[in-house]
Amino acid sequence: MASSVNTVYSKRFPSHLSAIIRTPHLPSRSISLSLNRRRRVVRATETDENEDRAPAESGSSINQILGIKGAKQETDKWKIRLQLTKPVTWPPLIWGVACGAAASGNFSWTFEDVAKSVVCMIMSGPCLTGYTQTLNDWYDRDIDAINEPYRPMPSGTISENEVITQIWVLLLAGVGLAGLLDVWAGHSIPVIFYLALGGSLVSYIYSAPPLKLKRNWWIGNFALGASYISLPWWAGQALFGTITLDIVVLTLLYSIAGFGIAIVNDFKSVEGDRKMGLQSFPVAFGSDSAKWICVGAIDITQIFVTGYLLGAGKPYHALALLGLIAPQVFFQFKYFLRDPVKYDVKYQASAQPFLVLGLLVTALATSH
Repeated sequence: MASSVNTVYSKRFPSHLSAIIRTPHLPSRSISLSLNRRRRVVRATETDENEDRAPAESGSSINQILGIKGAKQETDKWKIRLQLTKPVTWPPLIWGVACGAAASGNFSWTFEDVAKSVVCMIMSGPCLTGYTQTLNDWYDRDIDAINEPYRPMPSGTISENEVITQIWVLLLAGVGLAGLLDVWAGHSIPVIFYLALGGSLVSYIYSAPPLKLKRNWWIGNFALGASYISLPWWAGQALFGTITLDIVVLTLLYSIAGFGIAIVNDFKSVEGDRKMGLQSFPVAFGSDSAKWICVGAIDITQIFVTGYLLGAGKPYHALALLGLIAPQVFFQFKYFLRDPVKYDVKYQASAQPFLVLGLLVTALATSH
């Protein structure tokens, strides 16, 4: 629920658990606000200094749809709306729902159970993660005007009213589906609805002032990690069973790995974060220290989970999880530790599939 049953891996899970006024001093460009029938568009006038960061005319249409850098400039409003939801960040939450269903021990491959799972995945991914990512882009539009001036809001390709409407539609759709799932599952207490509502609140305070949790690198990144890992897992498990204490502990532990993944997305925004006074990990500790904190949080967490599974009498699951950690370490040295800005996408595409497979191994090991 990115954060809402999200709530990545794009701190933007993700773009990608997932976050959203300030009037920054922008020496390299001007910000103009045009008002027309209560429609305000924030436009970034680019200079030669940031032309190298703007997408070329031959930018990727796929990147545009997924909501990641290197995107082609688009004028189709529905494609722009989809871009704001950052579909690249949906998979971790969809996978989290599957892990929760597996951990419940009650999922079966019947039409009804599959249908329930699909609805829960739509709630967690497109609806609530889409809400989180659109909300985050809304509150980050001034920073994006520095780091990514070609994105929909800074470039003026979508208006304020259209963005606000999208935020509300996605939120209400996600919370509505959560209530439907509680009725479908026969819950006397609407657990999934509460998870969706709580996750949506975390998404809001993560991005919006005055709290804006993302300003605090510890609390903000952990909130993001928990939203992308714990909340969708709990939703999937509650749909088919009950949420148990051991699952709460394990998923919150895994959220520390999500905390590390969230740091990956901080590196591309260092310039804007520094100008706007946001203390992200790379800004606060420097890039060299931050990248080691990042991989340490990811790897050490999984090693602790491996130890837990071994102590719980699950040696084969522990061995499988250990085997999935090894390639992650390899890709960390091959890509991320060499250059976390240049290779962030390659690193995440290469390493994170092994992390999410590890989540499934853990879910099967703890199946009730």
